[in-house]
Amino acid sequence: MGTTKLILAGAAVLTMIASSAFADDMTGMVTRIDRLNNTISIQQTQKGTVGGSAGGAGALQQYKAKDAAMLDAVHAGDRVSYTATDTDGTGTLTKLQKQ
Repeated sequence: MGTTKLILAGAAVLTMIASSAFADDMTGMVTRIDRLNNTISIQQTQKGTVGGSAGGAGALQQYKAKDAAMLDAVHAGDRVSYTATDTDGTGTLTKLQKQ
């Protein structure tokens, strides 16, 4: 019984860590904007010095904008900082700011 509780507690902690990490401010470069569908693709910029390269490119992510007006201030090629949440496997931008 104690092992089961430990495993469940560990799974809960990992879930909280993963969801909070996705909600942090991230930086990247806008690669594509689809204003008709309210979506934006952002090439995430890796943070830190893991592997000795601080400027490497991360994963390309597509997000749905929470508000269509968020997309008006940015264009493809712009560097941005943003915050996103994950709802049922779909990323949703909650904040988008041109750097």
